[in-house]
Amino acid sequence: MNAKKYIGHPSQLCGVMQFRMEGGKADGMRMLRVHNSTGLEFYVSLDRCADLPMVNFKGVNMAYIAPCGLVSPNYYDNKGTGFLKSFTGGFLTTCGLTTFGSPSVDDGEELPLHGNISHTPAEQVSYDINDDEIKITAVIRDASLFGYQLIMRREISCPVSENKITITDTVENIGCRETPFMLLYHCNMGYPLLSEASELKINSCKVEPRNDHAAEDIERWADIAAPVSDFEEQCYYHSFDEVPEVSLYNPDINKGMRMTFDTAELDCFTQWKMLGDNEYVMGLEPGNAQPDGRDVMREKGMLKFLKAGEKSSKTVNIEFYEI
Repeated sequence: MNAKKYIGHPSQLCGVMQFRMEGGKADGMRMLRVHNSTGLEFYVSLDRCADLPMVNFKGVNMAYIAPCGLVSPNYYDNKGTGFLKSFTGGFLTTCGLTTFGSPSVDDGEELPLHGNISHTPAEQVSYDINDDEIKITAVIRDASLFGYQLIMRREISCPVSENKITITDTVENIGCRETPFMLLYHCNMGYPLLSEASELKINSCKVEPRNDHAAEDIERWADIAAPVSDFEEQCYYHSFDEVPEVSLYNPDINKGMRMTFDTAELDCFTQWKMLGDNEYVMGLEPGNAQPDGRDVMREKGMLKFLKAGEKSSKTVNIEFYEI
């Protein structure tokens, strides 16, 4: 069928709408609303690293939204765990680019929880729509005088007729000295995709607990219970000997999410299990390190670096489906 003959404007089928938020701590934030022709809708927060705060699949929410909601980077507290006061959660929060995970002191530098990149506005934003694909591009600059100088070129693509999102980031060291490089895709699944009926599958060959508390339940890493009060978070580190495939499906809503990535690019995967009242979220997080702080990554020999002029590209593929 030639759909063009049936419509007056392409936005009847798919499109991108740009707007600004009004009111509260989100006031003034630039946002893109993207929708395709088969039921996928997502938002791109241009003042927050071109991250994805909200994703809806056929009218059903896929993401966890933290109690603070959408927060402008103007309110960011970059000391210690101040990140949590403006951590939207959302479907995707990018963490990095020179640190993520626990606050630490490394090489004489005080480093906050999860780094600064998720609170950095994007520049050079553009989008293109054709018969097959919606594509958004943006540049996020993480640089300082006498310090590290990194830029991330982000591309978000979505087929017009398939419920998929592909995120490709190319990080370049535009400075004159080598710098640590840490990048985490903090993807956060929430209700109603996440409930005690949900089925989590990760084709890992090895699962390691982050701490003793996680070790107590390591045999139940994939189990999902109803929300409980005073739940203490549990993190598990997954290793793969084949192409990673991570999925979360809820038969109650007949909808699921599937994630794939390349372990040559993203060699670490963290499962963040947080099943508390009002703090009910499953983090599924590809990265190039573990979230224990840059000092620990250096001690373990897991810390990555970018030489002057060097580039590194990462891709995460997300698919939404019904059975």
